[in-house]
Order: sequence, then C-alpha cells, then structure tokens
Amino acid sequence: MEEGRPIFRQLAEQIENQIIDGSLVEGQQVPSINEFAAFHRINPATALKGITLLVDSGVLFKRRGIGMFVAEGARDSLIAARRQTFRDDFIRPLHAEARALGITADELADMIRKDATP
Repeated sequence: MEEGRPIFRQLAEQIENQIIDGSLVEGQQVPSINEFAAFHRINPATALKGITLLVDSGVLFKRRGIGMFVAEGARDSLIAARRQTFRDDFIRPLHAEARALGITADELADMIRKDATP
C-alpha cells in the first residue's frame, strides 16, 4: 500500500483494477473482508470501508450469508468512469495547453500518433 493515500481507497482501486484486467469477472465472488484484512495486514474495518465504496457504486453486491460478488456490468461501468476521469485529468488540460501554444487539434493528434509509435 502507498503512503499518503487512504488504505480503503487503495483497496477499492485494487479490486477495480482486477475487474478491469479480467482477474475478477462479473458474478465471481471476491475475498471476504477478513481475507482482505489478513492479506494486506489492515484492520477489518478499513477493508470493510473499501468494499463498501464498491457496493455503494454498484461494482460489488452482497449475497446475504454468502459474500460479495462482482456485479453484472461492473467492468463496463468502471472503464467508462476511468475514461471520463482520464479525459478530465489529462485530455482537457492537454488540449488547453495546446490551444494556449497555438497547436491545432490535428497537430496535437499527429504528436500523439508519433509518440505512440515505437
């Protein structure tokens, strides 16, 4: 876990990443709160807080007496949310800076294409 960021958020992001990369699939049961706590050596209340974030956002759902599972459509909704965050955090500031420097959208696209080519 990283210093300076709440552990419960890091746990939630780790689970999101596993859903996005296919390590956890829709309908699959996720480890229990106690398993997360033991694995990461954190307080179970902290693990619960991270899981609760994902339940509240509809990424996970609870089957009473059985455990937590990855919700249907979780991967697609996580990817859509991450794409929007990427746009807000990177694309919009990039575009604003390009505009301030007089770089057209086509020039910017060319720069990105050239940089993406090995």
